[in-house]
Amino acid sequence: MSNDFKEKVVLVTGAASGIGREAARAFASRGALVYGADLDEKGLAETQTLIVKAGGKARIARIDVSAEEQFSAFVKRIETEAGRLDAAFNNAGITGGAHRLEDYPTDDFDKVLRVNLRGVFLGMKYELPLMKRGGGGAIVNTASVAALTGPGGMSAYAASKHGIQGLTRVAAMENAAHGIRVNALAPGWTETPMVIANSAQNPAFAEKARAAIPSRRGGQPAEIAAAAVWLCSPESSYVMGQMLVVDGGMTIGGFEFQPNTQTPGSTGETP
Repeated sequence: MSNDFKEKVVLVTGAASGIGREAARAFASRGALVYGADLDEKGLAETQTLIVKAGGKARIARIDVSAEEQFSAFVKRIETEAGRLDAAFNNAGITGGAHRLEDYPTDDFDKVLRVNLRGVFLGMKYELPLMKRGGGGAIVNTASVAALTGPGGMSAYAASKHGIQGLTRVAAMENAAHGIRVNALAPGWTETPMVIANSAQNPAFAEKARAAIPSRRGGQPAEIAAAAVWLCSPESSYVMGQMLVVDGGMTIGGFEFQPNTQTPGSTGETP
């Protein structure tokens, strides 16, 4: 097991479950002191217990990432306790409801953008100065394949994820000379607890979604988390302002080749 995050301090939002939990565990297993944040206190405590039982170090905080004073206080706490911040995985997010654009409730639209987009903005706003004081670092923001596509019914989610890619590129441009790398991660269909619960309510849709993925399966949270850890590691030292798509081929496009069943030597042409 690599120890490349030894004595490093890493912030992870959305750490109570799914991709965030697996990322927190992975960072800790590689030597980091992990600060995990989420609204789900029970899930956060479970994440911390998993890390500590494995011999790692984790501290947790219940925060709403869209609340500026809470995010600011969280980063200030990290500065006071650890004195530095080396990496941040801004992963917290919600999907929101599914509605045609003209029927989308405005309050719900605002909530999705507040959590997903404002939450990432606030994260970087307070993470960047602390990283600069420490001499550099790396930030990864969770976007989605919805930052590349237009999933019907999910206008708020798609808008927020497209926005995250824009924020990421601006932050990368502004901070590369300060030794801070900023990238985005675009997961595809991932078997998180939230997705599994939704799939159980609509198994036909879930099966259709999986069938549309060339790998014929959803991703595991640990697979997506591994990509986030890599983007924060020295191994990706020259990767800046990019969006890494981890989707089992979901956004490749085109169609799978189906060879014809004609006899050998036949061209299939009509004489």
